[in-house]
Amino acid sequence: MHREQQQPSRQHTVRQLRHQQLGAIIDAQGREIPITERMILQACRQLEQDAKSFRRRLR
Repeated sequence: MHREQQQPSRQHTVRQLRHQQLGAIIDAQGREIPITERMILQACRQLEQDAKSFRRRLR
């Protein structure tokens, strides 16, 4: 057998990991909502914007 057939390609593995659930939160109705990489990146961007805004007010 060829090595490519035995193991998934690196690109395929990276793609799988990106779509993997990174945890979950429970909403007000008790439903489990998956936390995605996109949600985390959005939250980080918002924190950066809020921090910049806060620093400007301190000046």
